[in-house]
Amino acid sequence: MRIKLARLMGLVAVAAASLFLSTSLAPGAGTVPGFSLVPQFDLTGKPAPGCRLFVIAAGTVATPQNAYSDSGLTQVLPNPLTCDAAARLPQWFVSDGLIKLRLTDRNGAQIFIGDNLLVIGPSGGGGGGGGVIDPTTIFQTGAFMQFYGTGILSGWVRCNGRTIGNASSGATERANSDTQALYSYLWGADSNLAVAGGRGASAAADFGANKTLALPDCRGRVVANLDDMGSSAAGRLTSSYFGATATTLGATGGSESQTLTIAQMPSHFHSAGIYDPTHAHPVTIPGNSGNTGGGGAFGNTPISSSTSAAATGVRVNSSNGLDTTYSTGGGGAHPIVQPTILATTYIKM
Repeated sequence: MRIKLARLMGLVAVAAASLFLSTSLAPGAGTVPGFSLVPQFDLTGKPAPGCRLFVIAAGTVATPQNAYSDSGLTQVLPNPLTCDAAARLPQWFVSDGLIKLRLTDRNGAQIFIGDNLLVIGPSGGGGGGGGVIDPTTIFQTGAFMQFYGTGILSGWVRCNGRTIGNASSGATERANSDTQALYSYLWGADSNLAVAGGRGASAAADFGANKTLALPDCRGRVVANLDDMGSSAAGRLTSSYFGATATTLGATGGSESQTLTIAQMPSHFHSAGIYDPTHAHPVTIPGNSGNTGGGGAFGNTPISSSTSAAATGVRVNSSNGLDTTYSTGGGGAHPIVQPTILATTYIKM
């Protein structure tokens, strides 16, 4: 009887919450009826004062997602939310989309867990609702998105190599408590991302110690897939040409231009030659000049002449690299950039 009464009370509360949501919420904000301003019960049907509700990003094991006390999503609530003495959870809101919830009693024993629960608000409650599902809640923490713009997007930060951290961290891209889920994810996913002052015992410890964490730096870079992605390496992107290990998350390589070395140039030869267009050789031969001395003696007078012009047929080719050819070319770099259009890459908090 007690369990049936508890269920009836829950249904009444859900109906009341749904009515409230359909008339009160700003577009883009909502909650999950049955878990906001509603008493919670343990597995025996008894009220569960002090119970705790963990608000988790959909599709993850335990990645926290911020809940807010206002429909404008500006006042962050603690996570987990705690039931009051009457076992009621506080009023809370998240962006439209899907959510994961885990409810435990005050001692941590699980009462309920559910993933991909629909957040009910003006855009999700039926009856025309007015508005659309908030796109900032349909991505998992750590997801990349390219957006045709340059500014700040709610729920996202830019992959610009700057830093994130808590409100006291002095982070350069975003210093706010709502970065904790992304901070924790990146801290664990890529050990090469710098933590100010060095990495501590855990992501939570570093976040609480006001340390900043560097974001992936996509500036001027095209995102490519890891060469293995959980399988064996395909060998399509190797360190010989990429310049880094292509199976390491966050590795960077490549360049926008290339200066060829002699070894990288195609095998070739330069046309060159020595050509003789014909020539003549002068020659002098003795000739008889007659009796010039009166005593019957004869003298010799040189006679000049030349041979006939003739070609030698000599030609030297440069297929073996004749060193008398002139050098050419500037030796400068040439562009190797693919056809490209520029946008901004964001990562989900």
